[in-house]
Amino acid sequence: MKTKINTNFSRRNFLKASVLASGGMLIGFNLLTACKKDVVMPLDVESLNFNDFNAYIKISDEGYVTIFSPNPEIGQGVKTSMPMIIAEELDVEWDKINVVQAALDTKNFSNQVAGGSQSIRRSWNILRQTGATAKQMLVNAAAVKWKVDASTCRASKGFIINANGEKLGYGDVVKEAAVLEVPKDVKLKKVKDFSIIGKDAINVDIDKIITGKPLYGLDFKTEDMMIAAVLRPPAFGQKLVSFDATKTNAVDGVVEVIKFGNKIAVLASSTWAAMKGKKALKAQWNKEKLESTKNHNQILNLILDGKKFNVRRDDGDVKKAFASADKVLERTYHSPFLPHNCLEPMNFYADVSAEKVHLVGPIQTPNWTVNRVAKLLDRKPKDIHCEMTRMGGGFGRRLYGDFALEAAEISSLANKPVKVFFSREDDMTAGRYRPAIKYRIAASLKDGKITGYHLKEAAINGNMYGLIPHFFPAGCISNYKVETENYKSNITTGAWRAPYTNFLAFAEQSFFDELAEELNVDTIQLRLDLLQNVKNTKDKNIKYSGQRMEDTIKLVREKANWGKRPEGVYQGFAAYYSHNTHVAEIAEIVLKNGLPVIKKVTVAVDCGIVVNPTGAINQVQGGVLDGIGHAMYSDFSFSNGKPNSKNFDTYKLIRMQETPKVEVHFVKNEKSPTGLGEPGLPPAGGAVANAINAALGKRLYSQPFVNNLKNISVFG
Repeated sequence: MKTKINTNFSRRNFLKASVLASGGMLIGFNLLTACKKDVVMPLDVESLNFNDFNAYIKISDEGYVTIFSPNPEIGQGVKTSMPMIIAEELDVEWDKINVVQAALDTKNFSNQVAGGSQSIRRSWNILRQTGATAKQMLVNAAAVKWKVDASTCRASKGFIINANGEKLGYGDVVKEAAVLEVPKDVKLKKVKDFSIIGKDAINVDIDKIITGKPLYGLDFKTEDMMIAAVLRPPAFGQKLVSFDATKTNAVDGVVEVIKFGNKIAVLASSTWAAMKGKKALKAQWNKEKLESTKNHNQILNLILDGKKFNVRRDDGDVKKAFASADKVLERTYHSPFLPHNCLEPMNFYADVSAEKVHLVGPIQTPNWTVNRVAKLLDRKPKDIHCEMTRMGGGFGRRLYGDFALEAAEISSLANKPVKVFFSREDDMTAGRYRPAIKYRIAASLKDGKITGYHLKEAAINGNMYGLIPHFFPAGCISNYKVETENYKSNITTGAWRAPYTNFLAFAEQSFFDELAEELNVDTIQLRLDLLQNVKNTKDKNIKYSGQRMEDTIKLVREKANWGKRPEGVYQGFAAYYSHNTHVAEIAEIVLKNGLPVIKKVTVAVDCGIVVNPTGAINQVQGGVLDGIGHAMYSDFSFSNGKPNSKNFDTYKLIRMQETPKVEVHFVKNEKSPTGLGEPGLPPAGGAVANAINAALGKRLYSQPFVNNLKNISVFG
């Protein structure tokens, strides 16, 4: 573990770089730490006399330290875990820390983005360096004050202590530290000396969340704000012909009706009036032939049967391996479109005038959104002020910012501050969906071995980031080929939690389970044997670690007592690498009155050093349950361009009583942290499908599973 780092920071740029999570991380926060013994945190922190320590850290004479958090908090816990990393190296007490959200600031912050489970991974070293550098500057300032060598002083819990045992609080030396040079080399703590990282910490916003304090976009309001409900095309691909707002204008509280683009906005003084006014609108849309799920299924099948594909990886000679095989096993897997269904529907506030553009709301990509608003309004990005609220779920939906653009355009046309809000029906029918996908997987078997592997993907609009051809089993099978093709559709698609792997993991892990059955070998042992071929690979394109995956699989096999469960307990296994993290899961099913019931899922995760165990467990459990629920129940289809589900009465999500116990174990090592918000989801569907097969002897090839298990409720 590297414990010394060359900073090469200028005083002007020092915590600028530190709060910039390298590469797009969520970093930043507002650390508020009391450095005097038994001090009580003030109710009004802003009233304190803060001195600018640098562009990002302010320390008051009372010893409070403030570090602003620039990146969006989407429920992944970075607003808690990132401050923990700085607090660790800064040597301040965690229970004296407060966390505050900063606004978008492209001059001082970089890559203010939430997505991809990348925040901790990409910011780990820079955040540690931030805390360690600030601490060393404070130590140096205290040494100057005492007229001693800085090497004879140490920092602990917000104090600098010299060789004689004398103490100075951080606030006592902040003015002196602010004028000293930034040290070029700082020493980082050894992992064994961590006192905050690796210890449980409660979500810093938990009190506000459970007491209903304003945090989310829907909470934000101003006195002169109008509420805007938007009528959008009822079917993807339709165009507005005409509309009649006579009845809408007669609704009490409706202020104005505005057409913009292919949509109509109803501005009102209240949410209810806006919704009522929108319902009263009469609109005519063109009636061109529109797409349906039935057509999509036919199109995807035609693509798989065709010859036009983009080759993503081609090792060895798959055609030759198949020609000489004892047997070729081929299966096709299908997944439907899926909406995001965030608990907090889309919403955004905009106040556009000649003097200013003020944006506020829950957004995963604030900078990209501001640039698009600037282009839309013909304004300069630097003249747009964007504040971020906490998000009530995102899962990729809030990457796109279409709702923010709507708010900005409506406000510009109305010359009024406006908050656009989506009803649940709007949220479900005017979304960006996980693309419908079909995978066709074939493997050649000879002399009891897998000699070839061929994976084809056919997707509506393409699988957002493209199929990942360098994940497992790449490198494990000498003859290996991956190809993709897509169909362009009017239906908007995009990233959905654990993009590209959320369904692929189910397809591949189900297929390998069937291969193990065909070869009459233990399904876990099959994976372990294959991994031996990639453990020492020199192929730099291979993204996963054969050794780390092996360790993860062995841990879950041990913790779940694989193959040693009591009679009547059926197990299913799946393992997958995504977002830089290795995860293995074993689902357990029992039969009640002949029906399968999922009782437990045991999970092993290698995500490197776990910063906040409580938060990490929550992330893994949430991902597993999300993966199970959508694989089991969720189905989203279209008829003539219109979504067939508009609310939860016809679109099923997993219910509380249907959730199994999820037991999480982490592989212990001292490797830098990787992602956690998404990697727990992909293996879940495969583990459950394989457990169902163990219990019922029925293979599942499409989601949701309930469509394949007629008259069977998988959860009791």
